Formats: sequence, C-alpha cells, structure tokens
Amino acid sequence: MNAKTCLTIRDATSRDREQLEKHLIEAYQQYERLMSPARWERYKEEMKMSAAGERAIAFLVAESGDRIVGSVQLFASSEEAYGRPELEIHSPIIRFLAVSPQARGQGIAVRLIRESVLRSRAAGADTLHLHTTDMMEAAVQLYERLGFKRAQDKDFFNGEAHVKSYWLDLLQTGIA
Repeated sequence: MNAKTCLTIRDATSRDREQLEKHLIEAYQQYERLMSPARWERYKEEMKMSAAGERAIAFLVAESGDRIVGSVQLFASSEEAYGRPELEIHSPIIRFLAVSPQARGQGIAVRLIRESVLRSRAAGADTLHLHTTDMMEAAVQLYERLGFKRAQDKDFFNGEAHVKSYWLDLLQTGIA
C-alpha cells in the first residue's frame, strides 16, 4: 500500500472470513517466538475462531483495493470478549487490532481505533477498553499516545502472561 492507495474502513462480511484468518495470523506472527509453542497454537485457534466475528458487536476491516490490511473487533463486555465476567467491564472492548506487516506505519491502526471510538460513542458508551501484553510494545506505545490509561484492577493472567488493561474516557478524548 502506498500514499496514493485509497483505504476504506468497513464492516467485515462472511465473505471476508478466510482472508481475515490469514490476515490475523500474519499480523501476529511476530509474537510466535515470544510464546510457548502450545500458547502460540492456542492463540492461532483463537484468531481463527474470532474471524467469524460471532460475539463481536462490530468487526471492522481496513481495505486497500481488494486486500484487507487492517482489522479490529469490538465487543460489548469482558464476558463477550474473553469469557471473563469477573472483570466487570460492561462497555466496549477492542480486541485483535491487527495491521498487516507491509502496511504498518501508515496510520491504519489509528483509523481503526478512531472508528471504534465513534461506534462506542454512538452506542452510548463513556469508556472504551482493551487488553494487551508487554510483548506488544509498539501497540502499548500507540495506545498511550492516544490517551488510553492503565486500569490495573482489570488485568488478568492468561496462563503464560500478565494481560494488562487500558481504558479510554470517551467523554474526554480528542480521538475522532
């Protein structure tokens, strides 16, 4: 993708599923070496299952031409996103924000987050949440630059890693 290529943010459709599975795994492949083989296989299965978008309230894709170069899923709660009602997050949660390696550095992640903010506000939400780990260093830097704050009381352990929670005040943010 180059500066002259038009980028479209749209809702994913069932026709996108195969391409989304490949896109997600390609985007997260860099973390394989940082996980145990068993954890990587479980994570790949989670990504493949998530490509159906069945529990998501929105599944957004960034498309350049006929190619998906970015995606993000928006869930209604921690129960829907992770099967973790005990986190008591009852507002939208971003999950599986992904940008294809060859399309990085072009603002695609910001555009997907911006659309997530707009949709969360339209749904009447005051906050937007996400979870990440330290291995996703570039993502953490982006979230913090966009104004997401730590919410340590919503952290959890996934069996191998400390999964950190962040939230964004949708009433105060300048995003969107």
